[in-house]
Order: sequence, then C-alpha cells, then structure tokens
Amino acid sequence: MEKIEKVLASGNTHSSVNRDPNVQPGEFGAYDLTLTAPGLEPVGLVGIDPHPRAEQLFAGAWSACYTTVFGMVAQMKKVTLPHNYSVGIKVNVGQTGSAWFLGAEFTVRVPGLATAVVEELAHLAHQICPYSKSVRGNIEVSTAVVTQ
Repeated sequence: MEKIEKVLASGNTHSSVNRDPNVQPGEFGAYDLTLTAPGLEPVGLVGIDPHPRAEQLFAGAWSACYTTVFGMVAQMKKVTLPHNYSVGIKVNVGQTGSAWFLGAEFTVRVPGLATAVVEELAHLAHQICPYSKSVRGNIEVSTAVVTQ
C-alpha cells in the first residue's frame, strides 16, 4: 500500500447522532447535506450547481456508515456512549510520483470514556463497517481518538 506524498484535495465530514426531537429536519428529512466544489461557496445537490468532489461524497457516506456501526459496536460491548460522540473523516486524494491514491484520516470523539475503550470500539467498527472493509489494504487509514 502506497502512502500519499502530496495531497491534492480533501473531503471532510463530521457525523454525530441527533437525539433531539425538537431539531428541525433538513429539506430532505432527517438528512441534510451541504457540499462544496473547489473554490466555490457551499452548494446543494440540485439544479446545475457545480457538483461536489468525489472525495467529499465518499467521506460523507463512509462517515454515516461508520458512525452507525460505532454505535452498534458500543451496544454489543455494553458501553454507554455519551450523547455528543462524533466521527470526523477526511478523505484525501493525492499523488506519490505520478500515481494517484486515496487516504483517510478518522477522528473519533467520545468525551468521558477511557481512551483504550474508544480505541477498541473504533477498531471493531472498522472490522464491521462495509466501507472500511472495502478499502482495507487498498488505502492508508489512520484513526485518532479524542476523549476530552
């Protein structure tokens, strides 16, 4: 597996679970997504607006899946997650020499839990999440855990 030497573009996401029934859902129900194209203001996915970058879409889909699986793994392990846990993913497109590669950087935030517990949950979630499984061994993935 090659490492990216030069990052050319990134797609960032931040996913959390909304448990507040008073929060107004977005235009498309409980799912509301605003994406940007390089160098432009945020745009929606309608009409003839510039399309979002592929790494943004991939990061968003992976983040939604992984965040859900992380919660499932916690339930399986009988770990109570705080209401404000979240997962951030940055998907990079870059080059090493003339070859192009993807890379991903995860930040799993679970305030108040022991670092070792969150690391175990994060590892197990990567073993189960279909997106994580599909790229295993193909792209470099790093996971940082924040418990404060």
